[in-house]
Amino acid sequence: MPIWGVIPAAGFGLRMMSDVPKQYLALHGESMLQRSIRTLVNNPVVDGVVVVLAADDSGFSELPQDIQSQVITTLGGDTRSESVAAGVRAMIEQAGPDAWALVHDAARPLLSTRDLVNLVSRVTQSSAGGGLLATPVSDTLKRVQEDDCIATTVNRADLWQAQTPQMFKAGELLAAINQAQQEQVVLTDEASAMEHMGMNPLMVAAMDPNFKVTRAADLQLASAWLAQNS
Repeated sequence: MPIWGVIPAAGFGLRMMSDVPKQYLALHGESMLQRSIRTLVNNPVVDGVVVVLAADDSGFSELPQDIQSQVITTLGGDTRSESVAAGVRAMIEQAGPDAWALVHDAARPLLSTRDLVNLVSRVTQSSAGGGLLATPVSDTLKRVQEDDCIATTVNRADLWQAQTPQMFKAGELLAAINQAQQEQVVLTDEASAMEHMGMNPLMVAAMDPNFKVTRAADLQLASAWLAQNS
């Protein structure tokens, strides 16, 4: 089945404290969105890419023409799940509901080819019906009270940190998001929508850095990593 990337890029990223939507912040000469697009369109396992933009987006038209010409764009919604749904609908029009949707954050610009290929291989060979990149939790976790004091230590033995890409059949993912929205279920990622429908997605361990750039310090960390590994 075809595999299409879906990149929701309709948000602003308030925690970045920037006047520029964070997906357009520069990282070694390219915006984070540009890097995320290139990672997908340059990989032969990916057949196409949909980028979901805000209605008032002014940054995409400033990207290099070769990047613009390699993707399809559509408009997103007020929430991440609404934007993902819009992107999946657009890719279904191109590839059909049985194609794989590979949803990836624009703010994870360090995704490696090795992790992308491994995710696709593991998911397509699995009976789980979908999966996502993730890393086992290594830090000690604390649950806190309202005053920010520790209430208890959380057992981390079976805990993983979800990342993207997250890979599911497009028609199933769109149906799951629509169902969750109708039932007013809060979705934090695509896997949570599929879990709500009774699926147990496969967790595929990321071997390379793939953290989400949320704050200014994250951008500096990503820049330092690229400087040493480019």
